Amino acid sequence: MGRPGPKLAVLVLSDHERQVLQGWVRASSTPQGQALRSRIVLACAEVDPDGLPHSASAVARELGITTETVSKWRARFLRHRLDGLGDAPRPGRARTVSDEQVSAVLKATLESKPKNATHWSTRSMAAKTGLSQSTVSRIWRAFGLQPHRAETFKLSTDPFFIDKVHDVVGLYLDPPERALALCVDEKSQIQALDRSQPVLPMMPGTPERASHDHLRAGTTTLFAALDAATGKVIGSLHRRHRRHRAVEFRKFLSKLDREIPAGLDVHLICDNYVTHKTETIRRWLLAHPRFRLHFTPTGSSWLNLVERWFAELTNKELHRGVHRSVQALERDIRNWIATWNDDPRPYVWTKTADQILESLAGYCRRITDSGH
Repeated sequence: MGRPGPKLAVLVLSDHERQVLQGWVRASSTPQGQALRSRIVLACAEVDPDGLPHSASAVARELGITTETVSKWRARFLRHRLDGLGDAPRPGRARTVSDEQVSAVLKATLESKPKNATHWSTRSMAAKTGLSQSTVSRIWRAFGLQPHRAETFKLSTDPFFIDKVHDVVGLYLDPPERALALCVDEKSQIQALDRSQPVLPMMPGTPERASHDHLRAGTTTLFAALDAATGKVIGSLHRRHRRHRAVEFRKFLSKLDREIPAGLDVHLICDNYVTHKTETIRRWLLAHPRFRLHFTPTGSSWLNLVERWFAELTNKELHRGVHRSVQALERDIRNWIATWNDDPRPYVWTKTADQILESLAGYCRRITDSGH
């Protein structure tokens, strides 16, 4: 018979300790190391049918770990209870940047500009604060600051802005029954562009390369109507649109009238371009009462979902496309629309009109040069 091992100290958990340990085991956000230590302590607190505590080797076999690991965390818990299951501080390089220095960088970045530039760079901020460029860069990354970037915006001055936002967003979120909500707009002056030299194809380690200049072969204009519910698009191309005459828009409306089932009302979401408000269009609308126009606020093209579709067309077909003639350009646009309609993807509008207006109000309050 082997020699008996040392008698284990009794590990008894209070109700609170057991509840905390079980919570750490169940929580998905608990670090794996801490969850394992909690399992070790819970297993060591169990007793066998004879009322004896489980040995370290038995717990190790149950959890698939070493006996030394079980003994270490059992002893740590007996000495420090729950506080003993955390990671001890590890040695490392002493901190060299104080909170005051971090605060100074943030304050200078957000509230000032350099004398010889419109925005800070890591080099200029390092010279101002006495820190290294890498330190400034780490501080900016930690707080999500990017002084080198700037985006554009435009606030609408439309006196009926609020009413139009409620009208258009209401069509997106709660469309009327037996009706289509179509986002309509035109992409004018689409140029057929050919590269002045052949395009060099992509190779491993080298992106596709094309000459920066083009040979221009003419232009066309695309009218498009995006079904807000299904994502399908009805398109029409016109080449003579230099004067933006209303006749092309009327022809497009007639195309929609032919292709949309007669039993459905049609709500068209358009911008405020003068083409959509001419006498020719008003007479056409009077003769086709199932069509109704809804206008987005002035300077608010972001409210028209077809603009998002135009962006996809530009990025995926036009920007890097090579077209030696207008006919080739129009053929590729028609093919792209047909491919899109084979598997349309609607753009889902989520924000209510009140949420949009609240967000814009907060944005206005943040403008630094508004004088308010």
